[in-house]
Amino acid sequence: MTTIQRYLTEQVVSDLARKMVFVAGPRQVGKTTLARSLPASRDGYLNWDVDEHRSRILAGNLPDSNLWLFDEIHKYRHWRNFLKGLYDTRQPSQKILVTGSGRLDLYRFGGDSLQGRYHLLRLHPFSFAELGMRANGELNDLLTLGGFPEPWLGASETEARRWSMQYRSRVIQEEASSLEGIRDLGQAEATLIALPERVGSPLSINSLRELLRVSHHTMSAWLDAFERLYAIFRLPPFVYRSSRAVQKETKHYHFDWSVVPEAGARFENLVACHLLKWVHWRQDAFGEDLALCYYRDRDGREVDFVVTESRKPRLLVECKRSDGDPTKGLKYLKNRFPEAEAWQIAAEGRKDYKTASGIRVAPARVFLPGLV
Repeated sequence: MTTIQRYLTEQVVSDLARKMVFVAGPRQVGKTTLARSLPASRDGYLNWDVDEHRSRILAGNLPDSNLWLFDEIHKYRHWRNFLKGLYDTRQPSQKILVTGSGRLDLYRFGGDSLQGRYHLLRLHPFSFAELGMRANGELNDLLTLGGFPEPWLGASETEARRWSMQYRSRVIQEEASSLEGIRDLGQAEATLIALPERVGSPLSINSLRELLRVSHHTMSAWLDAFERLYAIFRLPPFVYRSSRAVQKETKHYHFDWSVVPEAGARFENLVACHLLKWVHWRQDAFGEDLALCYYRDRDGREVDFVVTESRKPRLLVECKRSDGDPTKGLKYLKNRFPEAEAWQIAAEGRKDYKTASGIRVAPARVFLPGLV
């Protein structure tokens, strides 16, 4: 199978020279492959899910290697204290790399016993820019197969669909129960299956709980769990002073955009994933104060994505399937924040021009290579 060097590799190597490095992200996104591609990682690799490796970790019988690579150790109840002890007593040349699909970044905002001892890097699926794409045909392939390494490299639409179905089941059966304590796995999986049809619209917990016949508290807890497990992510609305923007409704997207059935919503989901990947990269590698939101107000104006820097709009992006004039929402927000870069991109578009107000109208293949 073809091996693609991931966009985070150089940053991981650089950060390991200073602190522990945590690589978090969806399961099967390539975290272990990235980690094991590093020099000396083979001798220092320990996987919590392997009985022999788990025994060695608990006994403190660690490999004779200058790089210890701990995979899925977040499943160990005392993993933070374990890593703190290792880091504080290690030799100066000893490097520690940790990979996992959830929980690695839950404590970084305060009360973290590891605070100041690690860098967090979030790994995302393949993207248009990372794969070096340029053509519409390549974008269509990415829309169909998704960005996870196995279905993308397999290059089979049928196998990609089979992979997506199995992936959702594994998230529920193997992680939602053990890591999140979800007991009603059948209903939780039914929720995850029902979500793709709601991509692109405000997410109503009430409608979901009525559909699945569970309480509001339970549905809210499941959505939080899906987000922690990197199955979905939610975007808050962008709100500014004196605006008429909605303030509570969130929109959600899937890291595996191939599960979204409607073509326009799937393209929007792909762009959401690409923007979130870029935002996380800028946050993790450069410490930039970025956030990804959307805009919607009570007058019916909408913009699919707003990237803010220090809470001020830096980038506005509207998604369309085909060519069209800039939407009223995009024109309105660009007028309110003229310093923000503004794009209307089309999945199947051909037109490429800039309006007098500074809005760039272009095919998606022109915009996406500028991300990561």
